[in-house]
Amino acid sequence: MGQRLNLVFWIFVSILAFLNFGMASKIGICYGRNADNLPSPNRVSELIQHLNIKFVRIYDANIDVLKAFANTGIELMIGVPNADLLAFAQFQSNVDTWLSNNILPYYPSTKITSISVGLEVTEAPDNATGLVLPAMRNIHTALKKSGLDKKIKISSSHSLAILSRSFPPSSASFSKKHSAFLKPMLEFLVENESPFMIDLYPYYAYRDSTEKVPLEYALFESSSQVVDPATGLLYSNMFDAQLDAIYFALTAMSFKTVKVMVTESGWPSKGSPKETAATPENALAYNTNLIRHVIGDPGTPAKPGEEIDVYLFSLFNENRKPGIESERNWGMFYANGTNVYALDFTGENTTPVSPTNSTTGTSPSPSSSPIINGNSTVTIGGGGGGGGGTKKWCIASSQASVTELQTALDWACGPGNVDCSAVQPDQPCFEPDTVLSHASYAFNTYYQQSGASSIDCSFNGASVEVDKDPSYGNCLYMIAPATDGFNRTMAGNITGNITAIDSPLASPSSTNEAFRQMVVAVSVLLPCFVVCSSIW
Repeated sequence: MGQRLNLVFWIFVSILAFLNFGMASKIGICYGRNADNLPSPNRVSELIQHLNIKFVRIYDANIDVLKAFANTGIELMIGVPNADLLAFAQFQSNVDTWLSNNILPYYPSTKITSISVGLEVTEAPDNATGLVLPAMRNIHTALKKSGLDKKIKISSSHSLAILSRSFPPSSASFSKKHSAFLKPMLEFLVENESPFMIDLYPYYAYRDSTEKVPLEYALFESSSQVVDPATGLLYSNMFDAQLDAIYFALTAMSFKTVKVMVTESGWPSKGSPKETAATPENALAYNTNLIRHVIGDPGTPAKPGEEIDVYLFSLFNENRKPGIESERNWGMFYANGTNVYALDFTGENTTPVSPTNSTTGTSPSPSSSPIINGNSTVTIGGGGGGGGGTKKWCIASSQASVTELQTALDWACGPGNVDCSAVQPDQPCFEPDTVLSHASYAFNTYYQQSGASSIDCSFNGASVEVDKDPSYGNCLYMIAPATDGFNRTMAGNITGNITAIDSPLASPSSTNEAFRQMVVAVSVLLPCFVVCSSIW
């Protein structure tokens, strides 16, 4: 009887492992704060909640940030800066104090799930690699004292430069100069079931080798494939090739079972004159295609079906970051919360995205070109809207409070997917620099893109419809082409309704896919129940 019970148990375990039931890849966002003009942590938390993003990486354990994410259900990865590694590595008491002051008072209300110890230490000028593992062990000891060692994972994020060779992926290997540091750290990760964290940037590979790397290959847009001659595996994008290089390098060190987490990946929207690929169009194309790739759960050529967790870099442009121009322009949002480009974080909008020409680096001018959003075409300027229909605009109500207007503006420029770049400093609609003026531009853009129906000009009572063109100077307000009352389409509003989707990033698979998985599970497990009953 005991042998039969054991057999039944292992049948169930094997089936569940095969199905990988309940597992899905995750998309998170990196919230860096190397800027002097960012919104308060509370405002940032509201923005992230509006976007339905459930996973956030921060780079320290700032108390105001931890408080802002309390009771939101958002999972936080916090960081230990390189500057703190020495103190964390030297004395257990330093870590105990840090945990008591910065973590325990806010946990579990603030859902801290992992700690990244150090940031790309192998590339840091002070070479703090020798401090990372002692710091990780001291943090683990402190967590264990508090009973949190099984609830909060500990790891360290690395640059792809930790590899001495990355192509072909099957030949990838870690740099020998880091082997003394890596092996014991990987043993720690295995012992504590923590992931190996890596930051992947196809942008840099393209920028530094434009004559060898096609832009389309870096942007997930390639129609051809690259062959790994040793394995015959085919790669249609650089992200998969870089990720598989890490898998193969880990396997070469006999750490094949270590899970890999991509803790940064993104594309800059602006760069120096030589960085012609750093454009909003390319940034939108890369991040859109990355999201779609991850939530589709295809895995990689070397690990098909493997769960991939990715944190997009970054939430905001950070104006205090040193280096060339692109370093300060990785954000999806400007400091005031308006979007640099309208990214669909759900990955469910299948509208093709068009990257910038890789040779000229040019992009269409938003002040002169039609904006295509879903099936709605919107022209710029007060003279648009042919046909005999009455032209209307949606502007902010002068009766609304500043708080009401700001809340609605944040929504329009965030989850509403309005391109609010025109109200940024030095742009045509920045002046007058008031919430009322900026909100009017954003409200009208959303209204026109959504089909210009009265319901699209509600904003909780903070807006009104008008029949007088609010354009002024060089600030031109959109006007939707007139319709006959029967042909208006609401497809343009699809990407704006992301708040109506239940946690799309926490559960990347669609509802239908989740249901399909449940049906598969039942269809496989039910016969097993019958067999087991007969055995019993």
